Amino acid sequence: MKTSFSRRTFVKSSALVASAVALGALHHSRAAGANDRIRIGVIGTGGMGTGHLGSLVKKSAAENIQVVAVSDVYQRRLSRAAKMCQGDGVLDYRRLLDRKDVDAVLIATPDHWHTKISIDAMEAGKHVYCEKPMTHTVEQALQVRAAVKRYKKVFQVGPNGTASDSYWKARTAIAAGRIGKVTWAHASYNRNARICLFNEHQKIDPTAGPGKSGDDHVDWDMWLGHQWGLAPKIPWTPEHFFRFRKYWPYNGGVATDLLYHKLAPLLIAIAGPDGEYPSRVNANGGLYIEKDGRDIPDVFMMTVDYPSEWTLFLVSTLTNDAGIPDRIYGKHGTMELGGEPSLRWNGDFKEEFKAKNDGKEETRIAVESRRDLEDNWIDAMRGNAAVHCNVDLGCATMVAIKMAVESYRQKKTMLWDAKAQKVIAS
Repeated sequence: MKTSFSRRTFVKSSALVASAVALGALHHSRAAGANDRIRIGVIGTGGMGTGHLGSLVKKSAAENIQVVAVSDVYQRRLSRAAKMCQGDGVLDYRRLLDRKDVDAVLIATPDHWHTKISIDAMEAGKHVYCEKPMTHTVEQALQVRAAVKRYKKVFQVGPNGTASDSYWKARTAIAAGRIGKVTWAHASYNRNARICLFNEHQKIDPTAGPGKSGDDHVDWDMWLGHQWGLAPKIPWTPEHFFRFRKYWPYNGGVATDLLYHKLAPLLIAIAGPDGEYPSRVNANGGLYIEKDGRDIPDVFMMTVDYPSEWTLFLVSTLTNDAGIPDRIYGKHGTMELGGEPSLRWNGDFKEEFKAKNDGKEETRIAVESRRDLEDNWIDAMRGNAAVHCNVDLGCATMVAIKMAVESYRQKKTMLWDAKAQKVIAS
């Protein structure tokens, strides 16, 4: 089968062209009309994939969709998923992509597989919903971005907050100057459990393995993807298979698993629906409590400077779940998010704030309900909407998040060379 995992060159589109792709191209790349059933395949049926599968099956009649096939390298998960959707199950996702009756795929595999499957799917003519993070590396993010532009398929990335109307209303307010020039923002995504959730939520099945038969069988070599250079070839390691989020070859830890959810919607609010690429990223933290052999830190903090002159501070810890709010700081006022955006004047700029906010010293912005990410993806495939998290936003988010991971790992400042489209360690 033809694959497309090698690095591709790309042309950076202008904001106008990107907007045209997001809206106009939907109509000639859509999967179906309003009355046509959309047939979906789900690739990766662990915890996240099974959650999506159950949701899609539940809404199949209302949304006129059908999950016709599923794929996973672990036979037990595959058998369970096939039963849930009453569809076909295949161990090799490429057999699912070969099917002409599959219009779109939802990808919920470990991170190191997101790029290859996304590009293979678009090459096969499928629309894609890819769970966050969009990719595992910066280079892969650029490859996916180029593939979406080339194949013109509907591509949705899955950070939940991008479906919240709070951030879209914040975007309108900030663009209108209601808090003045934004200079910085912060947010956090913290947890604190007696048993770390990266262990508790990913329990190890002691009977599973590559040498087993029936439901215990795992295609370990396929999961690693070493033949495509996706991860190093190592002996069967249940800890890596079931708890991949703890290990660098497959994941970026709390940065990619949790902070991606925070960065993407904040970029919508401050920079717009296509996001913004960073100029400089730093990260610090450490592994202070959860010392069980994992690679990832349990305390992680990152700062990002953006070329439009604002700075972002993000925190994620597994050691204390008291967090800091999603807050955006402007020269004239401050905005808090998480529900209805709340705006209040600041410093010596009460009058400037009031002038942009109907004479009020503080105010709230009403929010409306929005279709969730799955429903929005379905709407986009029918040509009725732009996706909440498009490939440009997904790529910009991925670049900053991965730069932070590398800053932490290398103990260096990471700079983004916008012209060369690459990261430079400083």
